Amino acid sequence: MKMKKLLAVSAAVAMSATLFVGCGSSDSTAASAATSVAAAAETTAAEAATSAAAESSTTEASTTETASTEALAAPEADLSGTTLTVLVDADTAAEGYEAVFAAATEKYGVKFDIETRVGGSDGDNLVKTRLASGDIPDLTLYNCGAKLFALNPTEYFYDFSNDPIANTFDDTFKSTVTYDGKVMGVPVYTTQAGAVMYYKPDYEELGLSVPTTWDEFLSNCKALKDAGKTAIAGSFGTSWTSQVIYLGDEYNVLAENPTFPADFEAGTAKYATTAAGLESFQKLADVIPYYNEDYTATTYDDAVDMLANGEATHWISLTQALGNMQSLYPDAMDDIGVFAIPGNDPDNCGLTVWYPSCWYVNKDSANVDAAVTFMEYWCSKEGLDIYNANSAAYGPTCIKGYSLPDNVLKCVKEDMQSYFDAGKTAPALEFETSVKGANCEQFTSAVGTGQMTAEEAASQYDEDCKKQAVQLGLNWK
Repeated sequence: MKMKKLLAVSAAVAMSATLFVGCGSSDSTAASAATSVAAAAETTAAEAATSAAAESSTTEASTTETASTEALAAPEADLSGTTLTVLVDADTAAEGYEAVFAAATEKYGVKFDIETRVGGSDGDNLVKTRLASGDIPDLTLYNCGAKLFALNPTEYFYDFSNDPIANTFDDTFKSTVTYDGKVMGVPVYTTQAGAVMYYKPDYEELGLSVPTTWDEFLSNCKALKDAGKTAIAGSFGTSWTSQVIYLGDEYNVLAENPTFPADFEAGTAKYATTAAGLESFQKLADVIPYYNEDYTATTYDDAVDMLANGEATHWISLTQALGNMQSLYPDAMDDIGVFAIPGNDPDNCGLTVWYPSCWYVNKDSANVDAAVTFMEYWCSKEGLDIYNANSAAYGPTCIKGYSLPDNVLKCVKEDMQSYFDAGKTAPALEFETSVKGANCEQFTSAVGTGQMTAEEAASQYDEDCKKQAVQLGLNWK
């Protein structure tokens, strides 16, 4: 059992390092694309804000449209004699995409020549070097959002705007792969979120309701503490987890400041001087009284145990942790629910989403037609079923009209999916801007342990971000 836990947690930590650490690395090529990145971020923010602010009638229409859209059928084709070259990073679990590759080989006769690269900033630099030298494969697996935009992707990658699969993409996801009005990428796997995972039996015992405002959440925490329960599992022993409250609050920042990502990229908005941004840091301080006593030493895998066993009622983390719980405590998963980190408006409570890496097709490849056909197969119900039968889902799919299989957790298919169906999702900030301070977790840990006030941390984090903005060639003051 101990080895099983170690393997599961190692996979989660590797993914988290890619999400949180990688996005803070210096990007020497981004300076030339800074204007485009800011414009893309502004577009993304505006789209997310429009979605977040939609009235109930619009929400109902969106839900109906999603429900009525059907996943595409697999295309008819004969690709015998074609070999597609593929570049993937070592941090991406191979079981899912290898299963789809094998199915496509059997169905279409196409073969795949897979090359694996390192992850993190070294992997980013390798991709940039390969693009600059023209040595890019038929298919490249890479990030969406700000990292993609910094590559000037229309120079290298195929535009899916006029292909049917682009119409099946979730709108918020689509904004993270749209550059200069062109849809550049195809999602590889499902989403995940920065959210509150909770132990439902405690809510049932005390008659608590899922909160839709931050004040309601704190009230629930107080009721749990008064009842002798540990209201929140803190896992600061794994330091990156201290960031999730702040990062997962991005939906609420956008709800009040739709252009915040573009303004932050431009250096005209800062966390210390933006009320909603400052609130994200204040939330780190608000929850201190409700953590377990040893939260500064409690690790990620300890928190997995605590929540699954009902030793804590809430844990605020990335929903990838559901996979760890499922592998270790499969019988406990019906007791686990998920809700968004609430803001101030009960009618606009939404989920901050981390979107998946994507496939990008080399637009100058001799095999571009075969690669596009394979992407159509990837996004078909048949392809998606094969992928999801071989890879766990810790968030809803990016494909409208596709229902995740029955083996997917109820808290994903119901709790998280409800935010997608209502159009109440927004990308995490790292998908909208290349600017992220290298020392983010130091400041969030300091607030979360009472060593800094929210105001002090926000101000110092702004200065930390300024260092990277300068490296990116942005005109921050």
